[in-house]
Amino acid sequence: MSAVTRREFLQLAAAAAISTPHLHTVLTGAWQHPYAEVAKVDRSWVLAAARKYLDQEPRTITSVRAARSAGGLHDYYSEGDYWWPNPKDPSGPYIRRDGMSNPANFVAHRDLLIRLSIQMPALTTAWLLTGRRDFADHAVAHLRAWFVDPATRMNPNLEYAQAIHGRDTGRSIGIIDTVHLVEVAQAALALERGTAIDPATQRSTRQWFAEYLNWLTTSSQGLEERAAKNNHGSCWVLQAAEFATYTGNEAVRGQCRERFRNTLVPAQIAPDGRLPLELARTKPYSYCLFDLDILGMNAHVLSTADDDLWQYQLPGGSGLQTAFRFMVPYIRNKSSWSFRHDVEYYDDLPVRQPSLLFAGLAYTQPGYLQLWERLNPEPSIPEIIRNHPVRQPLLWMHPQRVS
Repeated sequence: MSAVTRREFLQLAAAAAISTPHLHTVLTGAWQHPYAEVAKVDRSWVLAAARKYLDQEPRTITSVRAARSAGGLHDYYSEGDYWWPNPKDPSGPYIRRDGMSNPANFVAHRDLLIRLSIQMPALTTAWLLTGRRDFADHAVAHLRAWFVDPATRMNPNLEYAQAIHGRDTGRSIGIIDTVHLVEVAQAALALERGTAIDPATQRSTRQWFAEYLNWLTTSSQGLEERAAKNNHGSCWVLQAAEFATYTGNEAVRGQCRERFRNTLVPAQIAPDGRLPLELARTKPYSYCLFDLDILGMNAHVLSTADDDLWQYQLPGGSGLQTAFRFMVPYIRNKSSWSFRHDVEYYDDLPVRQPSLLFAGLAYTQPGYLQLWERLNPEPSIPEIIRNHPVRQPLLWMHPQRVS
């Protein structure tokens, strides 16, 4: 990656403010200036959101004590969504009701993590669009609170995530919660390239992600989650890939690339493009959208000039392109969905899927871009937000992004 001065960096970002045609009118083989095209679409809502976030101070998990956690003040804690008291034994171990979220379970730490993942990347994107240092400074304040300050930082592991009352103090399945850190890491990378972060915060934030990546790739919980065959396995790869990108760990990036080809695609994508493991769930539409997004972001993060994962296909036809061909008609017209409807939140989908944008570019599909543009970029339902971890495509499109 060639060096870029701060002036050059901000000039590239400022190009986003140039008035350009709508997305689908500029795709002629490939966009000449995709960053500017997307900035035109996103500029208004991103700046409005970022201005609001300037008035909200960073909050970390230390601001909410988890009374049932087996860990300490700095340990992230959450409880499994689909676990409920047993009517036959109310004081005993919880029982599972797949797809039905128990509103009494502890999710305050996850909500704070999602708050970070919404606010910090939006502030960073607003800085890219405007050059206003107050946006960047507030984004850095979030990094400092979560990953640097000894009084408020989170410990770099998820030992106590998705616990189950009476059964487990923490499970590997909880690692999916930190998929909301992938865009935080990408935003931190953007701030570094623009020299908008002080050296001490930069070093400590990178160290935190390096330690978390090590836990993710060596702990028993991390290895168990890596082996998951459905969207959990996809999310593990995306996290490891992005945190390795941010910390410069090329060995892990290579392992993730290999896992995408040899594990994710054959285990999850059928020759006709279906995602059978997601279709088997009680919220098949939601899970198919979510996993398609995560798989698409994996391809975006991990593809290189010599290894384009967007084009990767097994001999039988399974690959990302067939998955998009299968799912896009149901995004465009949900009424055509021929499978069972989700038990929750079916009417609140779809939203603006980032994978549609990147797939539209990768496959030269103007229709995908039109569809992406008209979908809602700011869902308000908490469950929909939870399954929408990438919201700021500009952070992933900058010309200086690692490839």
